[in-house]
Amino acid sequence: MNKPPSKNADIKELSFERALKELETIVSRLERGDVELEESITIYERGEALREHCDRLLKQAEARVEKLTVGNGVPRGLEPLDPE
Repeated sequence: MNKPPSKNADIKELSFERALKELETIVSRLERGDVELEESITIYERGEALREHCDRLLKQAEARVEKLTVGNGVPRGLEPLDPE
């Protein structure tokens, strides 16, 4: 039995920047309170899915940076990507 596609399935295709921008828009709308109750619930759920997607992408990027900071098989610790 196949699961129906999630209403937020498109989120998986978004870049971090696009997902974050959409999340910021949702938060702004919710903070202003200019949406009806049902719509606020719907966009809150989408916002939660966007937050999880952004968190997953950040963790993946962090893991890649950690791999880059390992030299000769000996961990050198975490180093900032831009060491200024």
